[in-house]
Amino acid sequence: MEQEITGYHLDDEQHWVAQLSCGHFQHVRHQPPWQSRPWVTTEQGRIKMLGYPLHCKKCLVGAPKDTK
Repeated sequence: MEQEITGYHLDDEQHWVAQLSCGHFQHVRHQPPWQSRPWVTTEQGRIKMLGYPLHCKKCLVGAPKDTK
């Protein structure tokens, strides 16, 4: 299920987490070659991706909304 990115926060290990329109959170790491998301490394890149849809696996299983 596709959900739009509405914001970001850092987790306890300083990894970026996308906040999705459905209320779920999803890590958005840049760890080549496994995950190529260079946009997450800069504030400008993260801002540019606001509204971008990500596949939310938590929606598919009916998970409750996340909290910080």
